Amino acid sequence: MSSIRVEKKGPLAILRLDKPRGNAIDEALVDEITAACVALEADPADRGILLASAHPKLFCPGLDLVGLLEYDRPSMQRFMGKFAAMVWQLYGLRKPVVAAINGHAIAGGCVLECCADRRIAAAGGGRIGVTELLVGVPFPPLAFEIMRFASPPRYLADGMFSGATFTPDVALTRGLVDELAEGAAALLDRAIAAAETLAALSPAAFAQTKQQMRQPVTDAMARHGRQVAAAAEEIWTAPETLDYIRGYVARTFKKT
Repeated sequence: MSSIRVEKKGPLAILRLDKPRGNAIDEALVDEITAACVALEADPADRGILLASAHPKLFCPGLDLVGLLEYDRPSMQRFMGKFAAMVWQLYGLRKPVVAAINGHAIAGGCVLECCADRRIAAAGGGRIGVTELLVGVPFPPLAFEIMRFASPPRYLADGMFSGATFTPDVALTRGLVDELAEGAAALLDRAIAAAETLAALSPAAFAQTKQQMRQPVTDAMARHGRQVAAAAEEIWTAPETLDYIRGYVARTFKKT
């Protein structure tokens, strides 16, 4: 069963996360998002992309931590490589990408929505933020640079170190979203309108401007991405890290 749905609406392609029992990111979802982004980039009929969720109160809760606990070191290395490639594919799309954030966007889910050119959240929706350090894992280099790009400098360190998540109105002040829609009912209409506005621009001019805006991320990855990735991978695959993740999962599931 597919974990995503792609729907066409005029010049837009709506990419909906639709994984059964929530949109936790596993290897299969990573593969599907990557393939969808490649196809959407190549199709000239798709002038803009709307990233959304099919779940009524959930955008994306981040990585499937329970599944990751079953990985051996080679499996974890393979997953991290695929996850980085997927994020790069989404972040690097030359076409406009608008995220409609209807509910929780946590950790990797927050990174996903921060890949978009315009991020619109439902007022009163779920929590938004990056919890990686609470889980016990470092940020892969591209995920870190995307968060640095999205977050105003005065909020970056606090958001990364605290692992806090925020209501949409607070997330707006901290740069994690760009705009609030008046509840879930209005969210999709507002996000479609924003995507249509961007899609109406000259594709070549938009793509060049987007590339220029995101050049600092590209430059940072070229300077030290490989070195940081190797260091992060070493921590992610260490036995003590898996123990930390296991403890976080146990505490979190106990609360719920």
